[in-house]
Amino acid sequence: MSVNSQLNYGAARAVDIVQALAARQVSALELFDEAVARIEAQDTAINAVVVHDFERAREAAQAADLALARGERRPLLGLPMTVKEAFDVAGLPTSWGAPQFRDAIAATDAVAVQRLRAAGAVILGKTNVALNLGDWQTVNPIHGRTENPLDPSRTPGGSSGGSAAALAAGYVPLEFGSDIGGSIRVPAGFCGVYGHKPTYELVPQRGHKPGGVDEAPVPLNVVGPMARSAADLTLALDVTAGPDMDLAVGYRLSLPPPRRERLADYRVLVLDSHPLCVTGVEIRDAMERLADWLSRHGATVGRSSPLLPDFAAAQRAYSVLVTSIFSLGDPTRRSPHSAHDWLNALTLQTVMRRRWAELFREWDVVAAPVYGVAAFPHDDRPQVERTLIIDGSATRYMDQIAWPGVATFPHLPATSVPIARTAEGMPIGVQLIGPYLEDRTTIHLAGLLEHV
Repeated sequence: MSVNSQLNYGAARAVDIVQALAARQVSALELFDEAVARIEAQDTAINAVVVHDFERAREAAQAADLALARGERRPLLGLPMTVKEAFDVAGLPTSWGAPQFRDAIAATDAVAVQRLRAAGAVILGKTNVALNLGDWQTVNPIHGRTENPLDPSRTPGGSSGGSAAALAAGYVPLEFGSDIGGSIRVPAGFCGVYGHKPTYELVPQRGHKPGGVDEAPVPLNVVGPMARSAADLTLALDVTAGPDMDLAVGYRLSLPPPRRERLADYRVLVLDSHPLCVTGVEIRDAMERLADWLSRHGATVGRSSPLLPDFAAAQRAYSVLVTSIFSLGDPTRRSPHSAHDWLNALTLQTVMRRRWAELFREWDVVAAPVYGVAAFPHDDRPQVERTLIIDGSATRYMDQIAWPGVATFPHLPATSVPIARTAEGMPIGVQLIGPYLEDRTTIHLAGLLEHV
C-alpha cells in the first residue's frame, strides 16, 4: 500500500505521521521518497524548496528506520521536514537571498535545527525567503520567486513564504520559520496553514543569521514552527523551546498549561481595525463571523476594551526599532533614529507590556487580523512605490506592518489560524495573541477552532 493511500501524506498532520512511524505502518524511507517525489514533480513551478539536502536526508531516514526497529521513540523520529533558508544547516549555504552570501557555507546547525534533528526530524533542505527577510513577498536574486500554491499569480507571503508554500503544496507536514514583522503569521495566513510566533526568545535564535555573520539575538525577532495543524505547532515547539548557552546554566523551561480546556470557557477579545492601517471588508467580515461563531459555542466575546494599549503609539515605537534593526550590517543603510529614540521606544515597550498584562487578567486571548487583505498579486516595484488596493482604494504597502506589530512589539505569542476564504477563494488568517509566555493558550485555542 502506498504512503499516500495510508496517510494522505500531502494533508496529514505531523502528529499522525509520527504515530504511523512508531506503529511501523510506514517507514521513514517511504516518507522521504514521497516527499522528494512531490518536490521534484511540483516545485519547478512553485519554487519553495530552494536548497536540497536529499542525500543526507535519505541517510537520516534510513537511520531513523533502524532506530524505530530497535524500539526507539523520539517526538519527530523519521518525520520529513524543511526549514527556512535563513537558518544555518551545516554544509549548506545561508544567504538570506543576498548575492554577497551566496557561497557562505554554515559550519554548524542553528540551535533550532540541532533540536529538531535531536528529536528525529529528517531535514530535506531549506525553503525560499524574501531578500534579507524584509518583505511579504518571497523573491530574491539568488533563488527567484516563490509562488502561492493556491494561486501562482499571488504571493505566498514573506519572509517565510517558501515555508508556507511547502506546507500548502503538500511537500512536508512541518516547517520552521522566523518572524519580526509577520514573517510566520502572514505567510501562514496567505497559504491557509498554521504558524506560531513564540514569546520573544522562547526558542533561541542562535544560528538564524545571514551567512558569515555571528551576532547577538536580534531584538523583536523570533523563530518558530509552521504546520498544517495546531497540534503540530505544539509538537515542534516542545522540542525547540528552552534556554540556550549561559541561560541554560540556571534556567529551566516550564510553560504554563492552556488557561482553559473548553472553548466555552475562553474569554476572547476580537478586533478588526487598527488606527494606522486599512483593513479590508472581507477581513473584517471574517472577524465578525469568528466573533459570532465563538459566541454561539459559548465563549465570552468582546469587541473592545478600555484596557487595550494605544495601538498608534505602540506602532510608532515599534517602527523605530524595526527600521533600526533592518539597517544592521548593511553599509548602504543607516537608521534614521537616534540612540535616544531607541531608548524611548524601549521605555514605551515596557509600559505597553504592563498594559497588556493588565488586559490579560480580564481576557485570555486577543484575536486580530494577520494582515489587512488576503494574498495579493506579485509586485516587483520597490517597496516604497508599492500600494495595496483595499476595497477599491490604494493604500501604502508598508502600513500593513501594523497588524503584525501588535504582538511583536510587546514580545507576545501569537498563533496564525486559517478561518475563512475570500470570494476569490484565498485563505484569510487570524492571529490569536496571548499573554507573555502563555504560548500553550493560543495554540490550544487554535486547535479548538480547527477541530470544531
